Amino acid sequence: MIGSVLVANRGEIALRIVRTCAELGIRSIVAHSVADRDSPAVRLADEAVCIGPAPASRSYLDAAALIQAAIQCGAEAVHPGYGFLAEDADFALACREHGLVFVGPPPEVMATLGDKAAAREAAAGAGLPVLPGGVVRGGQREARALADAVGYPVLLKPVAGGGGRGMGLVRDPEEFAEIYRETRATARALFGDDGICVERFLPRARHVEVQVLADGRGGVIHLGERDCSVQRRRQKLVEESPAPGLPPQLVADMASAAVTAAKELGYVGAGTFEFLVDQDSGEFFFIEVNCRLQVEHPVTEMVAGVDLVREQLLLAGGAPLSLRQEEVALRGAAVECRINAEDPDRGFAPAPGVLRVFEPPGGPFVRVDAYGAPGVRVPPEYDPLIGKIICWGPDRDQALDRMDRALRELRVAGDGIVTGTGHLRHVINHPLFRKAEHTTALLDEISQEFP
Repeated sequence: MIGSVLVANRGEIALRIVRTCAELGIRSIVAHSVADRDSPAVRLADEAVCIGPAPASRSYLDAAALIQAAIQCGAEAVHPGYGFLAEDADFALACREHGLVFVGPPPEVMATLGDKAAAREAAAGAGLPVLPGGVVRGGQREARALADAVGYPVLLKPVAGGGGRGMGLVRDPEEFAEIYRETRATARALFGDDGICVERFLPRARHVEVQVLADGRGGVIHLGERDCSVQRRRQKLVEESPAPGLPPQLVADMASAAVTAAKELGYVGAGTFEFLVDQDSGEFFFIEVNCRLQVEHPVTEMVAGVDLVREQLLLAGGAPLSLRQEEVALRGAAVECRINAEDPDRGFAPAPGVLRVFEPPGGPFVRVDAYGAPGVRVPPEYDPLIGKIICWGPDRDQALDRMDRALRELRVAGDGIVTGTGHLRHVINHPLFRKAEHTTALLDEISQEFP
């Protein structure tokens, strides 16, 4: 059992980890930047250590500072949360070399799955269906030839990227050169690797992911699936579990494929296998594996009754899985809406500032994971996510009705702060979404309807 953990993250996920550590009797140490010194996670942790100034490159992305902080504070393990260094294989390896337990899969597994070329090859070798395409490192001519062979539209993705960042959609050959240059430049700037993955783009697709837990002893289970199809510029806004409107056999096949692949790949800990479901053909295709806790993990926790952070910490400490697949009982439906400090009237530009009012919703089966509170600053240096509202119901309609009520009840205001709760309500009440006839193109299709 791990006795102490350095939380190498910020915001709502740092607070989430601190709370589970308290329940397990684990000493929590929050590593924070100067900008986050007064955050709720810092106040609730057993200990806090400042690792640098506000820019992430000098704090949350500074692997050496984080490891030094962990050693200095006597931490046994490091929990990376999501984002920042959560999927950095070099950081995981450095933790191991300094005698620290990294709460996540082994660095060798992360290195394979963090590179889209290696991940495609590994997934195909494990029996997962992959989208037609491939990885190009030789330049524009080679990439264009591959795109022509795959057939348009195609999606260009940074090989080392994640979270939907830096992707470019090419609808016809005339667009290719410009979008390729933009994607490659973004990949180099964000990830230090200008390799590009060229894949067939599915115009009518659902984004579905399977949550797995693996103990490193051959035990792997899944906790059902999540639908994350409501996206803006490939960034998720609304997530739910289970995925509505899909054939049960298709869902079962995806879950089985994810479990089998996790075993083949030697996965350990909590992970998410992401797929695209072609609404026209009924086929599913592997996209990637997220070697970390997902932002949307609470919807799985609500339907499965499992604390995923608790499982992560226990598995990292060497414990076997706490339940067998036949013991997993998925009940009801859960939906999550992300509350971001963004201004919809300015193209969802970040709208940071100081919170003056933060009144979260309440009531039965309403969960709020947030670091917001009056007086808390939402800094411009980081992701604009303030928190998440998660609602459960015995069926999807009741969960969505509860979410609509919760969004109406939410009060957020402050100096410069703007959120798009009106847009979220419009989405979850839209007929296409209510009937589960939506795809990843939903927001583009209904953009003119927003208030």
